[in-house]
Amino acid sequence: MHLFATAIGLSVIGSFGSLLLASVLLLLKPKTRMGLVPHLISYAVGMLLGVALLSLLPEVLHDLSPARTGMVLLAGIMGFFVLEKLVLWHHCHSEDCETHGRPGALILIGHGFHSFVDGVAIGAAVQTSIPLGVSTAIAVALHEVPQQVGDFAVLLHAGYRRGPALGLSVLSAAGAVTGTVAAFLAFGSLPGVLPYALAVAAASFLYIAMADLMPGLHKGHVDVSAFEQLLLLAAGIVTAFWLRE
Repeated sequence: MHLFATAIGLSVIGSFGSLLLASVLLLLKPKTRMGLVPHLISYAVGMLLGVALLSLLPEVLHDLSPARTGMVLLAGIMGFFVLEKLVLWHHCHSEDCETHGRPGALILIGHGFHSFVDGVAIGAAVQTSIPLGVSTAIAVALHEVPQQVGDFAVLLHAGYRRGPALGLSVLSAAGAVTGTVAAFLAFGSLPGVLPYALAVAAASFLYIAMADLMPGLHKGHVDVSAFEQLLLLAAGIVTAFWLRE
């Protein structure tokens, strides 16, 4: 019961904590916000890569062979690619987002599903070790903040008022808690599935970092800002390394 409560708490931090931070960002002037988001994304990329490669995958390799781990990882990345094509998995992190043309309801469904997968990742990580659960929850929170900002802009663009848009964002973020509960129910009955879930979680972190977030960081010129992004990315990796067991 203590482990379950810890997982739920970390799931709340990962989902609703990111929503709270995103709400703070939305109170800032657009120019200030758009200046901060790339720095947050840089740190999030480092954290995602660090957690996936330094924490999740080493745990998977304790139970699965390298070949099987690679197969599951590849299948996960391909699966997320297909889901993104179906707009059930997206990472919009600015007001100028290509998903503005999509219905607001579809964006919410996609974010709810995304949050559910994040919750499963947190649940699986906590059942492996508390430090792994903490680092996974932090990685989830960091990459969800810019997405929450982008999704809120999408909802406003779709015609929603600020109050309802925030309420719907809270509802979609609650998918993380549902995912954590589902993880405990599933892995309690089928413990052999746990390493596969960790591998899929690593695949999701790698896909988000390298397919969704990194390309946006390459849009600028090689200047002081690029150097700052590199430092923040490295800081994210160091944080992930520090949080591991």
